[in-house]
Amino acid sequence: MNFDWSVVWTHRLDLLEGAGLTVMLTFLTMALALPGGIVLALMRLSSNRVMAAASLSFVEFFRNVPLILVIYWAFYVMPVLFDIRFSPLATGLAALALSVSAYNAETFRAGINSIRKGQLEAALALGMPRRKAMFKVVLPQAVQRILPIMASTWISLFKDTSLVSVIAVSELAYTAMQIRAQSFRVLEMLTAMALLYWAMGYPQAKLVDWIHKKYGVKE
Repeated sequence: MNFDWSVVWTHRLDLLEGAGLTVMLTFLTMALALPGGIVLALMRLSSNRVMAAASLSFVEFFRNVPLILVIYWAFYVMPVLFDIRFSPLATGLAALALSVSAYNAETFRAGINSIRKGQLEAALALGMPRRKAMFKVVLPQAVQRILPIMASTWISLFKDTSLVSVIAVSELAYTAMQIRAQSFRVLEMLTAMALLYWAMGYPQAKLVDWIHKKYGVKE
């Protein structure tokens, strides 16, 4: 078997552009999924049964449907059923944000429930409105408790962005596959793709380890 690693260098700019889009998708998805998760968690914990039921339905749906199916459905089915059409990038971003929001909601809910009720009751006894007590007393502590989990979610999301390549979003995985198809260099391109993902992911994984060590809550 003959190897030609020069194909990786020849297409280095395309691969770097795909890697950049991967990073951008990760940032944009988390920017949408963090507030989305908080809103869904607060809805789930609300005394309003309609809001709680709506949040529960959303979370259970997106947690139990494969992300790739959500991407396909949004890209291929929505235009047919509702005459709504988004670009491949917008479709991928929306699918990622909806899916990650559902997981973030459960993470936030667990963090909020881990705060002793006495702290919320003390804030209410001091005359603080319930909404303000939740945002000033409970949520800051919950965020610190779930920070290690959210960091791990980030690493998982970073890799899951590759799923949007199935609808021609030109991130790293899609770009590598296109070059592979053009050059017929399967092993070289898949190896280059793996190494680029590792090079971007490993420092983040080490940062997550540090966050777990520094901010992990032990009681």
